[in-house]
Amino acid sequence: MKIIIAGCGKVGQSLAERLTNTGHEVTVIDKRYESITSVTNTIDVMGYQGDCTSIYCQKEAGIKDADLLIAVTDNDEINMLACLIAKKTGSCHTIARIRSPQYTDEIGYLKEELGLSMSINPEMVAADEMVRHIQIPSALEVDTFAKGKISLIGIKIPENSILDNLRVKDLYGKVGAGALICVAEHDGDVTIPNGDHLLHSGDMISVTLSMGEINHFLNKIGIKAKKIKDVMIAGGGTIGYYLAKKLIDMRINVKIIEKDEQRCEELSELLPKAMIICGDATEKRLLTQESVEDMDAVCGLLHSDEANILLSLYLNKLNPDIKVITKVHRNSYEDIVNELPVGNKISTKGITADYIARYVRSMQNSIGSEVESLYRIMDGRVEALELSIGDDFQWAGVELKDLSLIDNTLICRINRRGKIIRPGGRDTLEKGDSVVVVTTNKNINGIKEIIKG
Repeated sequence: MKIIIAGCGKVGQSLAERLTNTGHEVTVIDKRYESITSVTNTIDVMGYQGDCTSIYCQKEAGIKDADLLIAVTDNDEINMLACLIAKKTGSCHTIARIRSPQYTDEIGYLKEELGLSMSINPEMVAADEMVRHIQIPSALEVDTFAKGKISLIGIKIPENSILDNLRVKDLYGKVGAGALICVAEHDGDVTIPNGDHLLHSGDMISVTLSMGEINHFLNKIGIKAKKIKDVMIAGGGTIGYYLAKKLIDMRINVKIIEKDEQRCEELSELLPKAMIICGDATEKRLLTQESVEDMDAVCGLLHSDEANILLSLYLNKLNPDIKVITKVHRNSYEDIVNELPVGNKISTKGITADYIARYVRSMQNSIGSEVESLYRIMDGRVEALELSIGDDFQWAGVELKDLSLIDNTLICRINRRGKIIRPGGRDTLEKGDSVVVVTTNKNINGIKEIIKG
């Protein structure tokens, strides 16, 4: 597809790289020459310096022939206007990043009036992801499918667990839950395990199960499931506001530390049930004074990646039982941070790129088959997808044992009109189903692509 990206910041660059790697023809627009060259010198894209809200500029960049315009500048209004112009001028699909809380309640109206194919609020989505981690504090990764009915959680097998030296095929007899281990990492090697795969303490595994089964499963394998009651948020920016609002609605006690006095006053009015503290969340004295060691969870949402990382490292040393969530934005830190004990890592840039990449995939799919959900797990080495099955699916009714899947691919769950099925060899895929699939193969766009023949 021909795609135009308006805005060459961190999100724009990440999208440009992701989309060119999957074979799309990408053009980037930005007013700043330095931003354009930063992208074009490292990624195989066309660059155009100009104003994305200019009709002339969009025409020069090729909007007439484009399939999609993605507006991810730092300004919501510019993004919306760029999408409106693209829709009227080029009749293409449009996606806008809209971040401001003032538009939260109006987003449905704005999408309809502007003709947006999709809008994304990265800060809101990041807050939703943090809430999932807080709901299941023992998990290192938490993703959901089938409108929340299916969970995919990433955990580390603890010492002396019943999973140690257990073969995957013996899991049901030991745990007695409907859990299915779909990804395993041992000594840095990631595999989609078969029944004979041997698990070890210290391995990272991804498990699919229903939300109601999670606590039972964790307790069985030796991970104590605790309920989060007190949360400290370091940083009172937009993400901090969204997160605090959601936690308060869940009747969780929230304490926010924010350095800017004016922002503290705003938060006090917006979140009357939260405790707002004006101060520097990186100061040890303040953290001690506010009893950080007694918190169930701490979220590092400061503007500086370095400050968030240092805060998380300090908390891990102070009390390893604290659930820690760390916001990290810079690409250059990803590999380093993966080796550090900083808890769950959140990147609004990565979340935005994932959501938009999912939509782009769905645009490519054949009629009746689309990517409904898409997550990258195990540090991006595995993709977990929810794929719907259309009327043209030729293997409907064929038992799974008779289907030949592509290598390193596993069907984890079947959603049949709201009924969740843990698949066995005698189960079938039917038209109208959606299936959760994990695979190390990249760029899967539809259910047919995972079946050989």
